[in-house]
Amino acid sequence: MIFGLFRRRNRDAEHKVYCEIVAQARQPVFYSGFHVPDTIDGRFDLIVAHAVLYFRRMRGEGKAVFEFTQYVFDLFFQDMDASLREMGVSDTRVPKKVKVMGEAFYGRADVYNPAIDSGNVEELAAALGRNVYPDNPEPIAQTRLAHYILESANRLGAQTVEDLMSGQINWADPEAFRDLPV
Repeated sequence: MIFGLFRRRNRDAEHKVYCEIVAQARQPVFYSGFHVPDTIDGRFDLIVAHAVLYFRRMRGEGKAVFEFTQYVFDLFFQDMDASLREMGVSDTRVPKKVKVMGEAFYGRADVYNPAIDSGNVEELAAALGRNVYPDNPEPIAQTRLAHYILESANRLGAQTVEDLMSGQINWADPEAFRDLPV
């Protein structure tokens, strides 16, 4: 009986969810059709946008879901830490950079969530412009990306918590928004 206390919990489901978030954010259409910069920052911002959508949907679903999503969140930052180390960032600078990434995540969530909650395309597009396209604004692409994010939020809202916790995430198809007239 006591040995069960020391047994590691299988975290395959949380890992699968994190992988699904990253896979969606890395679809080539975002970098070609939406003109997201194919840079470390551009990729980070798309992962953040998708993670914000997932965590937004899962908020308020109870303690077990909170613990699950907290572990997914922890995986996100463990992955960022490992990526920085692979890129050759020194051990003393990694924690500082991860802290900056955490602040960026929360800052973006604080801006994206109200726009998503209200369905405000213009507000969301402006926020995406500041974060995803800081050097070269892409007003049309920003608006298309905002429509995609709002549709993804709607789709996640229609899914069960059980499906979302198993990694069966039904994102919107970004191809459907690539040439959206705005």
